[in-house]
Amino acid sequence: MFRIVLFLATNMAIIVLLGIVMSILGVDSRSTSGLLVMATVFGMGGSFISLAMSKWIAKKSTGAQVIVNPSNPTEQWLYDTVHRMAQQAEIGMPEVAIYDSPDLNAFATGMKKDAALVAVSTGLLQNMTKDEAEAVIAHEISHIACGDMVTMALIQGVLNTFVILLSRLAANVINNFLRGDEEGEGLGFFGYMAVTIVLEIFFGLFASMIAMWFSRKREYTADQGAAYLTSKGKMISALQRLQIHQEPSHLPDQVAAFGIRPKAGGLAKLFRSHPPFEQRINALRKL
Repeated sequence: MFRIVLFLATNMAIIVLLGIVMSILGVDSRSTSGLLVMATVFGMGGSFISLAMSKWIAKKSTGAQVIVNPSNPTEQWLYDTVHRMAQQAEIGMPEVAIYDSPDLNAFATGMKKDAALVAVSTGLLQNMTKDEAEAVIAHEISHIACGDMVTMALIQGVLNTFVILLSRLAANVINNFLRGDEEGEGLGFFGYMAVTIVLEIFFGLFASMIAMWFSRKREYTADQGAAYLTSKGKMISALQRLQIHQEPSHLPDQVAAFGIRPKAGGLAKLFRSHPPFEQRINALRKL
């Protein structure tokens, strides 16, 4: 209930803030062009603000500890491996971190290729061979080298823009229909807000399908990149190891899409950020 109230309050605050900002800028948010400006600012802006904060959010949400001076052989190996992979991929040295979790996982995030973060779980380091862990690290380095974080932010920003725009255009149509004429009351402020939220959720489901489709495609590319940086055999072995440990990812939503392991299946396959391990392994075998 608290989350619902918080969600409604946040949306109300956004609507009020939008009205103030649009008034200051002289943009009529009731017009189609005004709605487009509003949707673009908040859709793209929100996505890139999240990207800019991604490293900070990832560290805080997972408790990841950045390795500055390796204090044991495992940390030294991890730091050296990331450094070597970054040189091979021709990107700047990322921050290297370890986070405490039994989950066999790793993730990469960051706004720039030359200032990214690679974090590995203690569970992965303890349960994978060095060859398998090396392949996982190469997978994350490939995400960075391909600029996947920025690309995903762009795609999410465009999708957010359309969700905001379409939901408000549809709400305006419903409002005008109910008004009928100048004497009609229409939806009213709270009714308009409620309809807009419902429509945002509806259109957001379709937007999520598109974003997750691209995420799944991106995983195949990262697997291929890891095979290039290490070997096809190492990457296949790493995926087979992950396949044995069927427990889904426990990473927070902000960085889950950039982990090596998928989260739970969700409502349907269309909402999965990662393809099944069998398909990823088969794709590598065909290289």
